[in-house]
Amino acid sequence: MKTEIRYAGHPADVKNYDTTRLRKEFLIEKIFIPDEITLVYSMYDRYIVGGAMPATLALKLETIDDLKAPNFLDRREMGIINVGGPAIIETASGNFELDYKEALYLGKETRDVVFKSKDPKNPAKLYINSAPAHHAYPSKKVTKKDAEIVVTGSAAESNHRSIIKLLVNSVLPTCQLQMGMTEFAPGSVWNTMPVHTHNRRMEAYFYFEVPEKQAICHFMGDPDETRHIWMVNDQAVLSPSWSIHSAAGTSGYTFIWGMAGENLDYGDKDERYPDTLK
Repeated sequence: MKTEIRYAGHPADVKNYDTTRLRKEFLIEKIFIPDEITLVYSMYDRYIVGGAMPATLALKLETIDDLKAPNFLDRREMGIINVGGPAIIETASGNFELDYKEALYLGKETRDVVFKSKDPKNPAKLYINSAPAHHAYPSKKVTKKDAEIVVTGSAAESNHRSIIKLLVNSVLPTCQLQMGMTEFAPGSVWNTMPVHTHNRRMEAYFYFEVPEKQAICHFMGDPDETRHIWMVNDQAVLSPSWSIHSAAGTSGYTFIWGMAGENLDYGDKDERYPDTLK
């Protein structure tokens, strides 16, 4: 299992980062490695972002030294969304099958987690987010049929999209983790407009279904002094609470958002309209 620590940065310091430093601190370039679990432990709300790609091997979720706990989920909850082939996720309390774009919530104290693919030639790609947890809620699979879906934006503004809320408190109980997906109508490429910050929560974005030779320009930073990071398929980016998180693609794409922090109020955000950004 490959792990990495990312430390938090002050917004005044981040203003001085060049492209290389921005990418090093916020971009997660490699989420999926065949037969590996890869994790980035961020000091922004102690959020973990990563992926598991079981191909020829079953991958057991082991604890990591930085957690100082016998088991990975002793004091944590986890959200998983499958962006690859059919998956089987085994736990001590039951097994789950996840198809493409289906989600799974694993509650605090879940034991003996193992990731498997049904077909090694079409391996599962399990995108993982994890946050500290104070209460053990039941593990649960969530599909689009179970989700809360909000259609917003417009073709005229190039941001007509469906926000698919999978692991949120209107669908199932969690401690602080929230996850979902945003899909775009043909011809729309902008998320999330109007942009916003939320000092109560940090966030992570994972971009997928980005065609070969195409890219995402992800915008971040203080609304009065923004920065950008170019990204390609199957990459993630960390977003501190003080940073906007928005993007435009050179083609269509889908992204997964995950967040954690002080509250579970999805609508808690401080918006900034495009004509006020700098």
